[in-house]
Amino acid sequence: MDRTKYLYVGMDIHKETHTAVLLNYLEEKLGEITITNTLQGFRKLERYVLNQTGRLLPIFGLEDVTHYGRTLSIYLLDKDYLVKEVNPSLSYMERMSYASTRKNDTWDAQCISAVLMRRSHLLPDANPQDYYWTMRHLVNRRNALVKASTKLMQQFHEQVQTAYPSYKGFFKELDCKTSLAFFERYPSPRYLEGITVEELARFLRIPSHNACSTKRAKQILGLVVEEATKERDYQFARDTIIKSITRQIRVYQREIAELEQTEKQLYQELDYQLETMPGIDVVTACALVAHIGDIYRFPTADKLANYAGVAPLRFSSAGKGKDVQNKSQGNRKLYSTLYFLAIQQIYMTNKKEPRNPVFRAYFERKVSEGKTKIQALLCIMRKLIKIIYSMMKRKTAYKLPKMKEEIAC
Repeated sequence: MDRTKYLYVGMDIHKETHTAVLLNYLEEKLGEITITNTLQGFRKLERYVLNQTGRLLPIFGLEDVTHYGRTLSIYLLDKDYLVKEVNPSLSYMERMSYASTRKNDTWDAQCISAVLMRRSHLLPDANPQDYYWTMRHLVNRRNALVKASTKLMQQFHEQVQTAYPSYKGFFKELDCKTSLAFFERYPSPRYLEGITVEELARFLRIPSHNACSTKRAKQILGLVVEEATKERDYQFARDTIIKSITRQIRVYQREIAELEQTEKQLYQELDYQLETMPGIDVVTACALVAHIGDIYRFPTADKLANYAGVAPLRFSSAGKGKDVQNKSQGNRKLYSTLYFLAIQQIYMTNKKEPRNPVFRAYFERKVSEGKTKIQALLCIMRKLIKIIYSMMKRKTAYKLPKMKEEIAC
């Protein structure tokens, strides 16, 4: 690639505006412009760059091609411009390499241009694919609802425990249909006054699909009588809170179920079989696909491991050095998904059997060799990367290897 033929346009991307700085191959600044994140702004950028190019070919560098910069990258690609994705860590190192550091939109864009000029032959082409962009947003939306639902359940537990101190004696799962129906109808024991066993049993049979019998109704009423205490002031207000929470939990459950169904529908289009591995359900498989993206952009499993932040970093000098854990680079959401999956592999089931006996044996061997449990989990994550990479590239199912075929990390 002849660097002298190009005009390097580094873009600092923001929600409302983008700033561009133009450099030539000598790192001479040829122009600067700030545009709005709109179609009119993109056209303004294009006109400005073309007026500065002369005989040079414009090449654009964006740190973000999947979020605020996605629309711009699509616009430029549709116009057949060369667009590169610049890793933010590279522009950060460029900015910090100067004796006097600065931080503003213009300087950030100029650092991106400098990285683009030196590394354009190594940087990946921008590829804002609709499929992976959509899958990533589905996964993020579901995770946000799950997080909000978890906080709501904590509030629910606090309110219900005050009204029914022994509620776990008759409802093990607080968010099941029967439990929600019960607490919405009877948010505190005063609503059960005068209710017979048969009346309560008849009510519980509907949400539980006849799973709750008269025995359960007797159990509930019996515990309520045993723990009968003087009603506290403002119980009516706390009853309103419980009813409100039950309704909100149902909303979250419906939304999460709908998102998961859509995730499953999208996931099936790729014909992957990641869910055949122990510990991976469709939700986890979708998270892997969303955070990895197009598997073909990684030529090797090692490249994917580096992208995920599970490949060790080598620090050495004068022939001496050591490998250290990569704590700052890589896709942290993918790292978290792999970490969760590694724990699932060594998890002991209720039958005291490992979910994946090969990985459990491997984990125990690493710990016996002197590694910490975290280090042993990292070894499992690196092995998982190789397996997942192969499964996605070949679209094959997981086959549990024999214990003797286990190889070292």
